[in-house]
Amino acid sequence: MGTVALAVTDGMLPFELSLACEVFGSHAPAGARSWYRLSLCGPGAVRVGRFLVEPDRGLTSLARADTVIVPGWADTDRDPPAELVDAVRTAHEAGARVASLCTGAFVLAAAGLLDGGRATTHWAHARELAGRHPGVMVDPDVLYVDNGRVLTSAGKAAAMDLCLHLVRLDHGSSVANALARRLVVPPHRDGGQAQFVTAPVPAPDNHPLAALLPWAIERLGHPLTVEDLARRAGMSSRNLGRHFRSVTGTTPLRWLLVQRIRHAQELLETTDDTVDAIATATGLGTATTLRRHFNRTVGVPPDTYRRTFRSRTGPGPGTGTGGGAGIIR
Repeated sequence: MGTVALAVTDGMLPFELSLACEVFGSHAPAGARSWYRLSLCGPGAVRVGRFLVEPDRGLTSLARADTVIVPGWADTDRDPPAELVDAVRTAHEAGARVASLCTGAFVLAAAGLLDGGRATTHWAHARELAGRHPGVMVDPDVLYVDNGRVLTSAGKAAAMDLCLHLVRLDHGSSVANALARRLVVPPHRDGGQAQFVTAPVPAPDNHPLAALLPWAIERLGHPLTVEDLARRAGMSSRNLGRHFRSVTGTTPLRWLLVQRIRHAQELLETTDDTVDAIATATGLGTATTLRRHFNRTVGVPPDTYRRTFRSRTGPGPGTGTGGGAGIIR
């Protein structure tokens, strides 16, 4: 997926556009053997928020890209421009992977790319998208949806989640993690939009689990129970579960499993360790247990994942530490 084209027309949201430019248009992060070639495609000079943007190419060039990104569409009360919709549809028919950020899903829906499938958009516009396009199964409770060659993200910051997911698919979790570190964002966020709708987002060091989560990640190779976590946090198991739901959007055991799978992904990419050794290092016990949970979470067996991403990232020295970002489908 070497070429990425951003579809730009009047009325695009500047945040999503600049975010995609930062991810796909900057220099390659550590560990990447190649990187994307980014172009902006539009009908001419366009107004994006308060900025005037000069595209590199016309909208017809979308059809020559490997990946097409449609940023957020500001005015969802009206139909997106027909030339934009036609160009996105043509690009998909030509084989491009097409992804929308935030309300860019309205463009994909107008192009018929979401019919009969699951999609998401900003939670505040989910009902509107479903009403205008009844053939789309709109899920307002996820950060992004990956349907293979068609992907959609929720609002604002979730656009970064989807962009990092694309990088993870193309270059592996180690490269996606390196990019996330450079951008000072988490490589993957658990949970869905629901946790961000009414609840305030806690400061990184100002929530009840701030000390517990890093402590647990450093000990993934040890058997950890809910009672162990509760004891470390100095609270009851019931209170721990409530705080985990509030902070991470999931349960303590599910959160632990995802961290173990992430760690397994990075070890598969960067070491020659056997699946048995990785199962021990990640606290999953046996190769059978690792394979079962890995296949269920990532969608492929560990050996297949290693063959896919080892050729892109290459082996690294020794056994890595810390968790890689997961591929969630």
